[in-house]
Amino acid sequence: QLYSEQTTRTSRSTVHKNCAIPKSLCSNSFFIQNHETMESAPRQSEMSFAKKQAAPCQEDGGADVSGLDLRVGRIITAVQLPDTDSLYMEQVDVGEASPRMVVSKLSKHVSVDQVQNRMVVLLCNLKPAMTKGFVSQAVLLCARSSDKVEILDPPSGAVPGDRVTSQQFSGEPDKGSTLEKMAWEHIQPDLCTDAQCVATYKGDALEVKGKGVCTVQTMKNSQIE
Repeated sequence: QLYSEQTTRTSRSTVHKNCAIPKSLCSNSFFIQNHETMESAPRQSEMSFAKKQAAPCQEDGGADVSGLDLRVGRIITAVQLPDTDSLYMEQVDVGEASPRMVVSKLSKHVSVDQVQNRMVVLLCNLKPAMTKGFVSQAVLLCARSSDKVEILDPPSGAVPGDRVTSQQFSGEPDKGSTLEKMAWEHIQPDLCTDAQCVATYKGDALEVKGKGVCTVQTMKNSQIE
């Protein structure tokens, strides 16, 4: 037990010394674990780079919103990433055994108080991405314009883990598979809000079955990213 406590203190000290993150994160084992896990990620990425470059491009013309693992989540904790003026790092419950860490470009538009304990909609099967030394394990969906951002709100009564779907484009994402970036880039331009601020894909509302549709507060006819 003493060894474990000393190791934990050493780990926290190392993270705080080598990475300018707030003390609140240095005392949070969730953020420490994710930060330390990703220390080896660049090397793994370099080793597989040549293989990825050699792989042929996959045809994604048939991809649609049914291939997206869209889920309701609840933001448990949010802090601003150090040395940035726009990024939050959030710990999000998406109905799994452990929360996911998500890095979102929100802080210029939404305060930390507005983010904490908020229900959101996330894309959960895109390949994790490294941002400022931390891995982002999902994409928090928002309506965006050049000067405004609004977070997508799931319907009242939705709980973490609820799936967000489209009636017209039914289907299930492949379990355990990762959505290719090319497929996401093919699907994403057709995600937008309508004149009633409802989130849609090709005009069909995004919903949690039996609970209602996903919306934003004021941004009509806006792109969702």
